[in-house]
Amino acid sequence: MLEEITAVRGMAAVRFIAGMLEVCAALLMLKSGQVNKALQINAVLGMIGPLMMLTAATLGLAGIVGRVSPFKLIYIALGVLLILLATRG
Repeated sequence: MLEEITAVRGMAAVRFIAGMLEVCAALLMLKSGQVNKALQINAVLGMIGPLMMLTAATLGLAGIVGRVSPFKLIYIALGVLLILLATRG
């Protein structure tokens, strides 16, 4: 079981990294000045985003695993899975 503050810090770090990637990608799009390059960068972000969400959700689940019933953990995991499936292209 992951300690709660460790889970929260990990989730925040993953989201911070994801945000920095988004900002860097936006700057690269502006620097390129080309729609085709911007679309390529956007496609890469589209692949990275769900991985970041899954990583943050996994850390969160690891942080609450001892305090939540197994049925609720299954519901949460299924919810994350449904979000990933619904956002697939």
